[in-house]
Amino acid sequence: MNEAAVIAATRHWVEKAVIGLNLCPFARAVWVKNQVRIVVSQARHVDGLLDDLDRELDLLAATPAEQIDTTLIVHPTLFPDFLVFNDFLDIADEVVAEHGLEGVIQVAAFHPDWRFEGTEPDDITNATNRAPFATLHLLREDSVARAVATEGGDAEAIVARNIETLRRLGAEGWANLLPKP
Repeated sequence: MNEAAVIAATRHWVEKAVIGLNLCPFARAVWVKNQVRIVVSQARHVDGLLDDLDRELDLLAATPAEQIDTTLIVHPTLFPDFLVFNDFLDIADEVVAEHGLEGVIQVAAFHPDWRFEGTEPDDITNATNRAPFATLHLLREDSVARAVATEGGDAEAIVARNIETLRRLGAEGWANLLPKP
C-alpha cells in the first residue's frame, strides 16, 4: 500500500471506530482541531522504526500541544505477527525512558490482530485496540489528564462501556465498519 492509502485507512479507523463508536471520548477534541499527527513509517526493520520513534518523540516534546497534541506512528508491514509487535512495545517504552519522557509521553498500541491476555482471538472486545495497521500512539500525559478532568472520564467506566458497545456491534458490525485494507 502507498502512504496515502495507509493514511486514509488510519483516518477512517479514527473517524468510524475511535470517534464514531466513542471508544476514546477524548479523541474528538484533538481530531477536530487537527492536532493529531499521522506518520507512516517506511522502515524496513525494527531499527529503522526505532529511529522514526526517536524523531517523533523529539518532535512531539518540542512542539506545543496546540500544534500537535498526539502522534500516530503507523507501520503497514513490519509487524504481521501481533506477538512480535507486543514484545516490541517494551522496547518502545524503553525509548521513551531514554528520551527522559517518562511521565510526559506514553505509548498506547494498536494492531489488526490485537489480543488481550485471557481472551480468544475472535473475542470482539479485542477490537478496542485493533487498527488497520500496527500503530504506536504517542500521548502527552498532561493532555490525557486534562481530558479526563474535563470530560469526567473514568477509565474503568470507559472500558466497560467499550466492551458493551463492541458486544452490541458484534464481529459482523465491526467488519462492516472497518473493512480490511
